[in-house]
Amino acid sequence: MATLKDVAKETGLTVSTVSRVLNNRGYISEETRKNVYAAMKKLNYHPNEVARSLSKQTTNTIGVIVPHIRHPYFAELISNLENEAYHHKYKIILMNSQEKNEKELEYLEMCTSNRVSGVILCSGNVAVEEFSGLNVPLITIERYLENGTATVECDNLQGGRLAAKHLIEQGCKNLIHLSGVHETAMPADSRAAGFRETCIAKGIHYKEIATSAFQYNTLEYHDFIENLLLENPKTDGIFASSDLIAAQIIQVCYKMGISIPDQLKIVGFDDVNIASLTTPRISTIHQPIKEMAKMSIELLIHASEGALVASRTTLPVTLVKRETT
Repeated sequence: MATLKDVAKETGLTVSTVSRVLNNRGYISEETRKNVYAAMKKLNYHPNEVARSLSKQTTNTIGVIVPHIRHPYFAELISNLENEAYHHKYKIILMNSQEKNEKELEYLEMCTSNRVSGVILCSGNVAVEEFSGLNVPLITIERYLENGTATVECDNLQGGRLAAKHLIEQGCKNLIHLSGVHETAMPADSRAAGFRETCIAKGIHYKEIATSAFQYNTLEYHDFIENLLLENPKTDGIFASSDLIAAQIIQVCYKMGISIPDQLKIVGFDDVNIASLTTPRISTIHQPIKEMAKMSIELLIHASEGALVASRTTLPVTLVKRETT
């Protein structure tokens, strides 16, 4: 069975250099990295993960906690986090909270037993305090920092402003914002604030309608949307807090015979793939998910190496005009 010394001999490098490549420590040229992995493949060498974790106290593993795996936004975020982690020679352990507090201890045990290098938390219900005993970086995405190391979010306030401004410019006079769940304070709540201030400034009639935790957990909004449109027949513009909700508005409007965008215009939020798959395609606020994932992984790695990192990073959003407006 091949050893670390065999890999070093095959590449002409020192054992310590090969070890640094495997542990992703310090500067290593891409050529050196490729040579080491080529030698490992040739010699059929597999690092002993248990021994490495015991010597380092952590593994090159990142715990990722999300509230939904099947929600289009989180599906795309997970994909980008995994890609970025792999680029840095890290692996992820994915944990699906389903917004259940009772899963906290289970996740804590998983992170501890797997000696994670850090945790990326996207769930609004999992308490940050539970992870303080891990003594590893905790990066949050689209939730308030509390006791974590750093948080990454998009400019939700500007997103709300852009959505309202676009609907108003398209001639809408009676607007509704379908907001997120108000039971837990989240940065996404600022979307409603941006929407509200723009409508007030322009003298436009508007309503803010909160969705429920049940709807968020089941991802089902059809009946809710239908009742909303029946109760507010003058509505000519809706800003939905996600593209998932916007897609279901399109389905309900088709059922009710409401023409989009002639009778009703829609702006979503996130710009995930579903926004380009509906008919008509959804105008939306582009959230830089790929960049947010990249920033989160980099912050975690830098913090795990002892570097000081910015406690809050806010990335810009943009309006993407499509057929629903």
